Amino acid sequence: MSMESLLTFLIAAVVIAGAVVPYLLQVRGRERRARKQFEEANIAGLQAAVTMHPHINAMECIGCGGCVEACPEEDVLGVFDGKAVLVHGSKCVGHGLCAEACPVGAIVMMMAAPGRSADLPVLNEHYETNVRNLFIVGELGGIGLIKNAITQGRKAIEHIASLARPSNGLYDVVIVGAGPAGLAAGLTAKAHRLKYLLLEQGDAGGTILQYPRRKIVMTSPVELPLWGKIKLTETSKESLLELWQQVLAKTQLAVNVNEKVLEIQSEEGHFTVSTALRRYGANHVVLALGRRGTPRKLGVPGENLGKVTYRLIDAGTYTDCDVLVVGGGDSAVEAAVGLALHGTNRVTLSYRKSEFTRLKERNARHLEDFRKRRALTLLLGSNVKEIREKEVQIETAEGLRVIPNDYVFIFAGGEMPFEFLKKTGIRFQDQVVA
Repeated sequence: MSMESLLTFLIAAVVIAGAVVPYLLQVRGRERRARKQFEEANIAGLQAAVTMHPHINAMECIGCGGCVEACPEEDVLGVFDGKAVLVHGSKCVGHGLCAEACPVGAIVMMMAAPGRSADLPVLNEHYETNVRNLFIVGELGGIGLIKNAITQGRKAIEHIASLARPSNGLYDVVIVGAGPAGLAAGLTAKAHRLKYLLLEQGDAGGTILQYPRRKIVMTSPVELPLWGKIKLTETSKESLLELWQQVLAKTQLAVNVNEKVLEIQSEEGHFTVSTALRRYGANHVVLALGRRGTPRKLGVPGENLGKVTYRLIDAGTYTDCDVLVVGGGDSAVEAAVGLALHGTNRVTLSYRKSEFTRLKERNARHLEDFRKRRALTLLLGSNVKEIREKEVQIETAEGLRVIPNDYVFIFAGGEMPFEFLKKTGIRFQDQVVA
């Protein structure tokens, strides 16, 4: 080989290396981060999906990372060993943009496995259950996306409005739940001049404040009856609640707040909806309850503040915060560990008993490790007395403690809606015989 050819070869090698090496280092760095996030999610018990999520066919995946770039929730997917991997399944709310971005069709959206997604009701194309004229919309049907919840609430009512209306003096429709799906259903009913009743066991729109994440993403605008398009792309739950209050003020949508539905009976072509206050007759019922059901509350002053929630999904969005976690089960410990994992938060775990009695061995081990390293503060035999804007009062064996606080997560159990639904006669997918 001549000196000129050798020089040309060396120059070409340097140019190629200058382009390829930084790229390879970048890819390796992304893989390391994805692996670390995957391991951290496993530690915090957040790796597995709980609802709609991407299923990746490893045989077809080419590891291009397009799905990772497309996901608006961040860190749900990662790429290592040349394949896309579900890193943080609990953060996924079913946008489906990853499946659209995959150039080889290696991703399909599907529900979580039984036991993670729990029971899903059988619905037709109008979101009607096997109980005629009884509909389910929103998160309870398996989709946690706000845009889809609004769309489902609107479409269910539009279908009801298209049906013949019996002149029997009953409500055309009773809507249960005033979250995004229920409010959209109520606005649609009002727009179609239906005789409607909207019932909410708490405050109107208050279910939004139970969202287990700070950041809320909407991938595209959605039409809200009597209001117009909602064009939010990324917002907080507090800002979203403020928007709902503006919608209610402008549209004058009637909502019966603090009225919990106890029973729904189907009889002779109509429904009797019984609440803690009275009974209502309806030709149709739309359930927009949410999957989290009714969380058990502490019943202390300040628990209605927007910083209080009853579930954690996205621990990574909480940084440099004073956080209180309340509870003694696996969910509480996993949340505390997840929030303390990166070392930027000041995390306190409060439990009313003097010891934990029902933790998984893995969670007990992680908790003890974090406590020893002072990565979190453990207060056993303690009770929350009051929640304030910037602090929390906790009664301990040593007396009353006041600690700084930005967010409170309460894991005290609760009443899930599934038994209520089954008693109403609604069939679920795990009851369907192929």
